[in-house]
Amino acid sequence: MASIDARGLTKAYGKHVAVKGIDLTVERGRIVGLIGPNGAGKTTALKAMLGLTPFQGALNVLGRDPWAERDLLMQDVCFIADVAVLPRWLKVQQAIEFVAGVHPKFDRAKAERFLARTVIKRESKVGALSKGMVAQLHLALVMAIEAKLLVLDEPTLGLDILFRKQFYDSLINDYYDGDRTIVITTHHAEEIEHILTDVVFINDGRIALNSTMEALQARYAEVRVEPAQVERARALRPQRERQVFGRVTLLFDGVDAATLESLGEVRTPGITDLFVALLGNASANGLEGNA
Repeated sequence: MASIDARGLTKAYGKHVAVKGIDLTVERGRIVGLIGPNGAGKTTALKAMLGLTPFQGALNVLGRDPWAERDLLMQDVCFIADVAVLPRWLKVQQAIEFVAGVHPKFDRAKAERFLARTVIKRESKVGALSKGMVAQLHLALVMAIEAKLLVLDEPTLGLDILFRKQFYDSLINDYYDGDRTIVITTHHAEEIEHILTDVVFINDGRIALNSTMEALQARYAEVRVEPAQVERARALRPQRERQVFGRVTLLFDGVDAATLESLGEVRTPGITDLFVALLGNASANGLEGNA
């Protein structure tokens, strides 16, 4: 059974259609990056999957209709958005006790072990913690829940690069077990691509690309072309051309490796570079790392 199965998923707010007939299947055990600019429909699609908004079309999450069966679904789903949602007056120990009281699959001992690796004090209030420490607290609470699906919507927004790295390291080393499914949206696309099994590009409410990372890396390549080979390279109809350190750099789709190696230095393009190449600079506003 797929963790997420959407067919014709549509969501409109009045005359504005935020999600436009999405078809998407996410198999169990995958780590999926949902990548797109501001206003692309990412968060709206996630809200539908979490039962937070009604929708049109067919949608099953862990075999359930998220709108009709949300209470049952949320026993097996965890969600992290901006960590600022935790009340500032709440003490760390109270947060642990609250989750233990409301979630049947919460392991208090596991949460305590995660927090023991941090400098967070149990009597501290959320409002006295740095945003990075709040992210650590939030992640510790979530990782202690035996969920089948974890949904992360910009979970490291506003955190510095060190805390962002620590967040994803903990996610992979302490939480992911090869069977759980994780869906992530982020503006820091380059920071998560090494942990993804799949990537989905969404733009203007539609899916523009849906691929495994293996297939993506096999299909696309970027070449920093030798000056004498520029015209020959351009004749192969690259997807995108840009200047990097004074050299022409071209992105190719499906050109064999031997031909590319004869043109210059070959590398695997990053997710952001690929998004810009396929959807254009205007569509990529809001994604970090545009080069």
